[in-house]
Amino acid sequence: MDQQEIIEGLKPVCLCKNVKKRVFLKYIAEGKTTLEELRAATGAGSGPCGGKRCTPKILALLEEKGFGTGA
Repeated sequence: MDQQEIIEGLKPVCLCKNVKKRVFLKYIAEGKTTLEELRAATGAGSGPCGGKRCTPKILALLEEKGFGTGA
């Protein structure tokens, strides 16, 4: 893992719950490949914004890893 990957992994995806990108990538690698599974595993989407800020980022991560919704 290079320095850029480390920095990228430290970026927050869910600001309300302070869940970093690397946490989502870990769960995706473990087979959690839906928005619902990732929300349940991380608590993302259950903060004050109700997922308005993190949901698009989570969906983009899933798409990037080949698990897009096709929508």
